[in-house]
Amino acid sequence: MNITELARQLKITPQELKAELPQLGFHIGAKAIQIPEEQAQQVIEKWKQKQNKAKEIKKIKEKINKAKEESSEEKEEKNSLIKIPASIGVYDLAAKMDLPVMKVMNELIKNGVLSSINENLDYEIAAIIAENLGFQVQKGEKGEKVNALSFKKKVEETLSNENAEELISRPPVVVIMGHVDHGKSSILDAIRESQIVAQEKGGITQHIGSYQIEYKNSLITFIDTPGHEAFESMRAHGGSFADLAVLVISADDKIQPQTLESIKVIQQEELPFIVALNKIDKTDADPERIKKELAEINLLPEEWGGEVTCLPISAKEKTGIDDLLETIILLADLNKDTLLSNSQGSLLGIVLESHLDLGLGPVATIILYNGSLKKGDNIIAGQSQGRFKFAKDQYGKTVERVEPGLPVQIFGLKAVPQVGDLLQDAESKITTNKYEGGSLKKFSTRGDAPSSDSAQAKYVKLIIRADVLGSLEAINNSLRDLVCSDVEVKIIKSGLGSPTEADIETAKTTGSWLISFNVSVSHSVQELIKNSGIKASSYNVIYKLIEDVEDFMKSLVKPELKEEKIGQLEVLEVFHQAGAETILGGRVTEGKVSSKSIARVWRLNANQKKEIQGELKITQVQSNKSDVSMVPAGKECGLKVTGKTKVEKGDLLEICQEVKCLPKNEIQRKSKK
Repeated sequence: MNITELARQLKITPQELKAELPQLGFHIGAKAIQIPEEQAQQVIEKWKQKQNKAKEIKKIKEKINKAKEESSEEKEEKNSLIKIPASIGVYDLAAKMDLPVMKVMNELIKNGVLSSINENLDYEIAAIIAENLGFQVQKGEKGEKVNALSFKKKVEETLSNENAEELISRPPVVVIMGHVDHGKSSILDAIRESQIVAQEKGGITQHIGSYQIEYKNSLITFIDTPGHEAFESMRAHGGSFADLAVLVISADDKIQPQTLESIKVIQQEELPFIVALNKIDKTDADPERIKKELAEINLLPEEWGGEVTCLPISAKEKTGIDDLLETIILLADLNKDTLLSNSQGSLLGIVLESHLDLGLGPVATIILYNGSLKKGDNIIAGQSQGRFKFAKDQYGKTVERVEPGLPVQIFGLKAVPQVGDLLQDAESKITTNKYEGGSLKKFSTRGDAPSSDSAQAKYVKLIIRADVLGSLEAINNSLRDLVCSDVEVKIIKSGLGSPTEADIETAKTTGSWLISFNVSVSHSVQELIKNSGIKASSYNVIYKLIEDVEDFMKSLVKPELKEEKIGQLEVLEVFHQAGAETILGGRVTEGKVSSKSIARVWRLNANQKKEIQGELKITQVQSNKSDVSMVPAGKECGLKVTGKTKVEKGDLLEICQEVKCLPKNEIQRKSKK
């Protein structure tokens, strides 16, 4: 279709159309005079959506103005001025106004906007709602960070929905704060050297941004803030990651501006804290002078009749470290009612650190405050979704299950999350995004791109960029109808020219693979791709591109676990039974017996009929007093089994194994109707 004809249909000039196309997600080039028919229809549809959205906003404004005119009540005047960016979450908007989330939700519903607490609002909608609640609104600068709702409030909300009888204590999360040169790192190093290294040969093998120690049978988790990205984010989040704080002040210096900033954060978040007067080994150290300065800012030390605990410390000489740890444990005990969690409850954690590992993909350091993580759990951190594969602790050891309070690096996310992102269960978050009895109406800047929730379906989502229209159509037509088992291709976006920043954002949001064909990728875009954690590839041969997509589809086909009987054994003697472990001898009457198999226990009842007693796991097989992996029919062997089921002489053990059956993973094409 001719560009001029398309502009005429949209009732705008060709110049206006070319200016609007990139904002609508279409890139055809400044000198283009034609646009593919299919793409033209997409432009028309997007334009209609934009116009309809403008009409909706106008209706909401009119409705609110009418309600204000008809209302006889005068709303309380508020002089608060808040800045709202182009897009803001409902949670964040409530936090900016310091209002309950439900009040904001009710105002949205009252004005015809159905949006869940996890969704983003466009500036126009958010501004209208804020103004209606009595706030003056100013549009924030592009890229301006929005302070999230206090993490503590989120933790409180989560715990309030848990069964109180299932709540147990979790380790306190302690942050060390203070001026940059007052020895925060030294104190943390002294704690680690005296506790962690003493317990673990070789000490810490990797930096994960947070560490846990055990002192006198009590666990304590420290956030490693010195020189660490989470420190700046923590201040932006109001210090809400931590349960307790240690304020470090050098005894040979004075209270510095960064000390005052730390105190402000501690007071705003109402964090229980201890003052560590470090460097008392220095000849010019004067702890009493520091106490006087604290008293002058209304922080009266205990020995002066106040409530502030001040402890003399020397990180260099490692003196006072035990006193500090004991005081932390005491302070945690005094605040034990706030240090609760339910490992079986709703998943809630925080991202402390994140990066992209070239070999392992997106990596995030997290701490859970409720629930637990086990292999295969579908999770979401900010805009990044994935399936939890495994975790590593501070020693580099693999952790299969993550409990509250334990800092770990997790693997399995599809993109690198942001520091401060909430870690939650993906399924439960999807559930909260739906309203029963009606459809969800949402104003979004994402166009037709599916939300990250669609990651639950088996799609290979693609964003494709090509040099010329012929290549683009050939690639799209070759990929669009591919099917492998229950995996399909979904082309989220395609166009001519080099990939853009908008493409990367769309890829991050939708979990898509960005594919470039015969086009150059600028250095700035390459850096964005590298930092975003998205999957991106460049090609100059179409068949190689198709092959790689097909191979990726095949890799997503999950094997099915099926159980099959492989043998049977008659129990001749039970030698030992203690707890869950049993050692027995028997004869293989059918098939074979192998280690790491399941043994179902059958026993004859009074009527000489077989009854199932339960099942056991075979952990060891011996033949002629030697460990073997398999014993065939007709041979005798010894078995070590574990489980609660008791075994008796004369029982029959049905030996079963789980077998992975890969579904047919041939690439096919959708049938044309």
